[in-house]
Amino acid sequence: MGQVAGRRHREKGGVLEYRNLAADAVVSLGKCLLYQKGIKMRIVQLINPRHQQRCIAVVDEPDLVVIGQYDSIYEFAMAALEQARPLRELISENLSVDRILYDDVYDGKVGWRFLPAVDHPVDPRFCMVSGTGLTHKASAENRQKMHDAQAANHLTDSMKMYQWGVEGGKPEPGEIGTQPEWFYKGNGSVLLAHDSVLTIPNYGDDGGEEPELAAVYINDKDGNPHRIGFATANEFSDHVMEKKNYLYLAPSKIRNCALGPELVLTDAIADVSGHVSIRRGGQTVWEKAIKTGEDHMAHSLENLEYHHFKYANHRLPLDLHVHFLGADAFSFGENIRLTDGDEMIVQWEGMGRALRNRLKINTSEEKMIAITLL
Repeated sequence: MGQVAGRRHREKGGVLEYRNLAADAVVSLGKCLLYQKGIKMRIVQLINPRHQQRCIAVVDEPDLVVIGQYDSIYEFAMAALEQARPLRELISENLSVDRILYDDVYDGKVGWRFLPAVDHPVDPRFCMVSGTGLTHKASAENRQKMHDAQAANHLTDSMKMYQWGVEGGKPEPGEIGTQPEWFYKGNGSVLLAHDSVLTIPNYGDDGGEEPELAAVYINDKDGNPHRIGFATANEFSDHVMEKKNYLYLAPSKIRNCALGPELVLTDAIADVSGHVSIRRGGQTVWEKAIKTGEDHMAHSLENLEYHHFKYANHRLPLDLHVHFLGADAFSFGENIRLTDGDEMIVQWEGMGRALRNRLKINTSEEKMIAITLL
């Protein structure tokens, strides 16, 4: 591949500056191996708060290659639908010669900051954040432990539901399998980015990491869903609240969560290995090797997708969906209680750099919200 004059973003005196450099060409016709069909494309969304400027970029280590034309994944996906073209192809045709050092952004050394791996750039109300639990055996076993006292050595409803998935969650292609557990987390306002602070609210009992992959979808103008890709995610839930009574699962899930730093455009997630850890005061207090992907789940992705999008109100035109696919392990299941300032780190092989978030506990007094009569 030839050499071209590129530009790498720098900041000087509060103003964006470009420095010329010789860099590998990222060809606009998408002929580079990195952008060929079947090869993962890794994308980030960035914002420079000082200049109210956002952009998206393709990961080409050690750089981020800025993409022109649009400044959000959502807009690019909409354009791909309108033009009836593959998203990768459209992105490849709009690659610029502008580059940003990935390390500088990842470590917070420059003005650019990560946005969530995907978001609705105009109104978060048009993004649904949801998830499926009990897809991994370890998750079901942790639920079983939570409610052992009530179970009296019998299988809990959670373990029964997991078993239903094992028995019927992977039907033949095109057939409908067992319905999985489903939960709502909120609209797009709950999505936070790499290095953002995840907060336990003053009405919460606890907060803990749930290392997952999330699938990202967009509905076209006719309401047909299309999968965009997958992102590393920390689903972050209140396990103490859930443990009180499994009927508290729904409110325990309505919490902020993290997505990113990268959105990965790939066709399959059959077997993905990962690592999750909790750091406190610079020391690792808990860590675990984790697995996800269809090979390790009780349900096929096709079955999970059907049971999410079978509801007509989940197929509203132009809506964005972020759907968590379940956790293999989390620290609460091993009696680890997170404290203020703890750092949660999640990484999946082949899914880009690790997602890192710090925990903050809101210790203010919970107060009633006054509702007025119109």
